[in-house]
Amino acid sequence: MKNYIAFVIAILFFASCETKKESNVLPLNGTWRLISAETTEKDSTFSTFNPKTKMIKIINDSHFAFFNHDLNNGKDSTAAVFFGGGGKYTLKDSIYTENLEFFNNRQWENGKFEFVVKIKNDTLTQKGIEKVEKLGVDRIITEKYVREK
Repeated sequence: MKNYIAFVIAILFFASCETKKESNVLPLNGTWRLISAETTEKDSTFSTFNPKTKMIKIINDSHFAFFNHDLNNGKDSTAAVFFGGGGKYTLKDSIYTENLEFFNNRQWENGKFEFVVKIKNDTLTQKGIEKVEKLGVDRIITEKYVREK
């Protein structure tokens, strides 16, 4: 009987222990606002950030989406901008791979884009290659986002 009570107490003790999963997953989930962007093509690096637009990226456990529009509500037809896209992504360590399933420029759809991502405080940096052979696109992009509150 004493062995039985000791066994039950041991089971209860182990059952009450909290097991914490170690996680090296970056905290990507949330809404991010683009604050800088640059592109490198061949030997030239230049800013592609447009302060007259606002771009956000929304990331959940399995999907991402991005939207960009001009800050003038489309009133100036020569400067009106809107584009958006999204799809599923994978994250393994710091390798973030977007599978672009939806985009208003349909020639980019079904593209796979691999980035190295880093998060420091509330800033997400992603750097990788955009390559779309049928459009002649082959460049390195670096984008910085800040987490929206």
